[in-house]
Amino acid sequence: MDKSTTEVVLDANNFEYRELNEKIHTILNEYPNLEKLILKNVLGQRFIGNGIQKEITIEIYGVPGGDLGMFMNGPTIIVHGNADHAPGNTMDSGKIVIHGSGGDATGHSMRGGKLFVRDNVGYRSGIHMKEYKEKFPILVIGGEIKDFLGEYMAGGILIGLNMDNEGNDLGKINSKMLGTGIHGGSIYIRESIDKSQLGVAADIKEFTDEDRAKITPYIEEFCKDFNYSEEIKNKLLNSNYTKIAPISKRPFEKLYTPDLR
Repeated sequence: MDKSTTEVVLDANNFEYRELNEKIHTILNEYPNLEKLILKNVLGQRFIGNGIQKEITIEIYGVPGGDLGMFMNGPTIIVHGNADHAPGNTMDSGKIVIHGSGGDATGHSMRGGKLFVRDNVGYRSGIHMKEYKEKFPILVIGGEIKDFLGEYMAGGILIGLNMDNEGNDLGKINSKMLGTGIHGGSIYIRESIDKSQLGVAADIKEFTDEDRAKITPYIEEFCKDFNYSEEIKNKLLNSNYTKIAPISKRPFEKLYTPDLR
């Protein structure tokens, strides 16, 4: 294959996860002009996209294993199917688009980039999301959320759109312990949430015009990526959202012994 090649297709069938990831990095090194890598027949291989420091599109057909895109800086990963646990784990920048559901701990410790999940996520999604200087993580979930969403969240934006993959409203959310331990960032849920559903340190804040302006570009981008109609997009943009944020800047201050020096 010519070194100027811009697209490579790799059949992942029968590759053990180490072999597959070694092959991916070999391809990236061999083809410096590569713009797109298409992975076919992916079935549970972990760590795909791990540590890649390059602006490239990786399309995955199948179900990638855990820690998809971990530590990556730059790539766009598009999954045509579901993903296993912790996609986007500690990703630094780039984007992951999942045309299906994500597992438990989706977006674990994200410190930058965007992660869009069309359908549902598992428990503890958005756990330990953080931000630093120009790094600002965004997690948008189209479908159902589970308990402990945004646990120990320290920064970024987490949006739950509460709809099925055809844009129909899911209705009442029964998830509990939302925002447990949150001390930074904001969670926006397109449905009314009762305070009894919140975890320790989380509070319901007023959803303002400034908040709507803040989440609008991410909802628009989400709808574009998943090819939702203008009607559905406008519905999402004009809906009421519950904003969940820390009770205070130091929600656990009373748990620590004062400095007596």
